[in-house]
Amino acid sequence: MTKFAFIFPGQGSQFIGMGKDLADAFPEAKAVFDEVDSALGQDLSSLIWTGDEEQLKLTANTQPALMAVSVAAMRALQSKGVGPEKAAFVAGHSLGEYSALAASGAISVADAARVLRIRGNAMQAAVPAGEGAMAALLGADPDQAVAVCELGAAEGGVCEIANDNAPGQIVISGSKAAVELAASKVSEVGVKKAMMLPVSAPFHCSMMQPAADAMMEALAGIEVKAPATALVANVTAEPTTDPAAIRQQLIEQVTGQVRWRESVEFMVSQGVDLFVEAGAGKVLTVMNRRTAKSVEGLTLGTPEEVESVAERLG
Repeated sequence: MTKFAFIFPGQGSQFIGMGKDLADAFPEAKAVFDEVDSALGQDLSSLIWTGDEEQLKLTANTQPALMAVSVAAMRALQSKGVGPEKAAFVAGHSLGEYSALAASGAISVADAARVLRIRGNAMQAAVPAGEGAMAALLGADPDQAVAVCELGAAEGGVCEIANDNAPGQIVISGSKAAVELAASKVSEVGVKKAMMLPVSAPFHCSMMQPAADAMMEALAGIEVKAPATALVANVTAEPTTDPAAIRQQLIEQVTGQVRWRESVEFMVSQGVDLFVEAGAGKVLTVMNRRTAKSVEGLTLGTPEEVESVAERLG
């Protein structure tokens, strides 16, 4: 029997029109978008489906929007008899962790939308524009990435590993000067190339501490329950169903490293042989092929995919 995990994408997967066909085909999916619109007091659905791409790219919009699409896809699948409780694990990349928790019943969709709006605004406000940066290290292993960060931080700036996404795909984050210095010196430690990323803030590093403080306050005001299946958390790459631990890990995640490669390796070590990416696009599905070449990946973002996945897992 297939042992599978549901995984949920993060920022960068968004596109105008995502989730519209799900909402048209499944009342359960449409209800998710209605709930998010109501929680935010904003017609976010119209922005997602027919709006301006630059507006959707704004972090405060992107985060609840991607969560809405992911949960809508899961609710559509649940209407076919396949729910999160049938999975071995759930996991999400950065903001996708909130999607995983909302989809598995640990937090309500309305609460997820509201705290993601706060998270997006707080992450944007944590560092003045132009003072932070991120860069992708192509072909680097974790030890090389640590060495690159040390080179970047040598003159006193912040330079830390933000995402360990897959073998050869690590992202660093920090102060602009330090990250640019690190990027210019990668060849010194045997890394092929560094590519500066077009981001609006240095996510997942210690400069995000003001945003972590904001999330501590925001998360204190919502109910967190045990999810229907274990969450493999970004900051630990280990499973938990404990509400107190989940709340704390969501706070730590803002400044902490997204340990995605290790999370995937852990799930595979536990016998997972299929990942189902619920929501927009297939970024994680493609990324996971680098980490676990033999493990199958399916996407869950259209009515046709819902039918196909339901047939496979039902």
